Amino acid sequence: MQKVFNLFDFSQKVNYKTEILAGLTVAMTMIPESLSFAILAGFPPLVGLYGAFIMGLITAIFGGRPGLISGGAGATVIVLIALMKSHGLEYVFGAVIIAGLLQIIVGVFKLGKFIRLVPQPVMYGFVNGLAVVIFMSQLEQFKTTSNDETTWLTGSAMFIMLGLVALTIAIVYFFPKITKAIPASLVAIAVVFAVVLLFGIETKQVKDIASVSGSLPPFHIPTIPLNWETLKIIFPYGLVMAAVGLTEGLLTLNLVDEITATKGNSNRECLAQGTANIANGFFFGMGGCPMIAQTLVNLSAGSRARLSGIIGALTILAIILVGAPVIELLPMAALTGVMIMVAIGTFEWTSFKTFNKMPKSDIFVMLVVTLITIFMHNLALAVLIGVIISALVFAWENAKRIRARKYVDENGIKHYEIFGPLFFGSTTAFAEKFDIQNDPKEIIIDFAESRIADMSAIEAVNNITTKYANLGKTVHLRHLSNDCITLLKNAEAIIDVNILEDPSYSVMPGKN
Repeated sequence: MQKVFNLFDFSQKVNYKTEILAGLTVAMTMIPESLSFAILAGFPPLVGLYGAFIMGLITAIFGGRPGLISGGAGATVIVLIALMKSHGLEYVFGAVIIAGLLQIIVGVFKLGKFIRLVPQPVMYGFVNGLAVVIFMSQLEQFKTTSNDETTWLTGSAMFIMLGLVALTIAIVYFFPKITKAIPASLVAIAVVFAVVLLFGIETKQVKDIASVSGSLPPFHIPTIPLNWETLKIIFPYGLVMAAVGLTEGLLTLNLVDEITATKGNSNRECLAQGTANIANGFFFGMGGCPMIAQTLVNLSAGSRARLSGIIGALTILAIILVGAPVIELLPMAALTGVMIMVAIGTFEWTSFKTFNKMPKSDIFVMLVVTLITIFMHNLALAVLIGVIISALVFAWENAKRIRARKYVDENGIKHYEIFGPLFFGSTTAFAEKFDIQNDPKEIIIDFAESRIADMSAIEAVNNITTKYANLGKTVHLRHLSNDCITLLKNAEAIIDVNILEDPSYSVMPGKN
């Protein structure tokens, strides 16, 4: 029971000033992004802010680790655009609830650990692609929309935007060299805000995207038919949203683990994400997942506890309720500059240094994942393809390692000492090692330096022993490891493995 109620690590030293300032900075960068994605998907603007508040608060309290920031993330929202256009907002809320339920199932059955199967090149590709996406999304702020036509800013409007963004970037870059007591991003936003107000500079502001004023998130049961037809419509969207959210969330959790040299809880994060998404579906939120950009803003501001995430979420709520008139005056140039610096900081520049040291297959995987992330914005697909390619390369490389040392002892018995793993990828090469027609009457296959890994391997051994048996020859399997013996015994009901024992060469536990 102690673990259940131990939501916070009270032994952790918390710098309250740093946590509060980091939370404020996170809120400032999350608001325009949530609004932008809500508008892009065709949702009411407040649905985006409600999503950021609900996701941020629940995951900050119950999530898998401190420092991780969740909100109305674009990666998950993009999944729902087609559903919004075809069936409307109520069906979107239904899909968000389905996504939450699926994420809770993943957490309950402790499937979050499978994120460990994601190789480092896939991680590099994921992070680099996301950094490019973050950067490219900021270019939209240099455009203007008139009569449903979007064009680049021109003349003084463009120069003002560029100048304010450059000022923001300069402050974010140089201010930490003076002091790290206050987050540089927050200082940059405040300074640029002050410059725009004092000099009366006309530039794009938050209110130009949408109004951010409103009330508390209202409880609302989605008004959709509760039948099989509805489930067939919303389930695929919920499934993809859950997969995208968990993929981005758990990869972000791993990234935070590396940055902070601490360990998070992936299954707990799945449960928190699922709970937050279910709450979104019933409280007018667009759902979401951990946001890598805001998480990096949070960490770069010095946060290492849960408090900053709670402060960020409550700040968003306060802005919705009372602070909208002020926040709507924030220049978008300041927020754009902060996000550009986040993109630069997110990119794994060290991945370029490893190009000459990494295997070509790893470089290929990294580039494929990066390009899919950039051009398709489908993080789940990018990671899945990366993992599949890595697995195939791994299988191919291991398949080439199967080899055999052959000799005939003084008793006229031929020995085959197998080296390398025997699995589906190496069974053909394994079978080619044997000279069945010309071998003597007794053969020993020694697995001291090998292991039988799967059903394909069992079938390969069965085929070899059967071929020898058909010629009246005897095969002994030697030095099988305990797990190999178990695997062979389990397969006896399906195939005849033909393991023979005698006083000289019995099936013996070998080296693991």
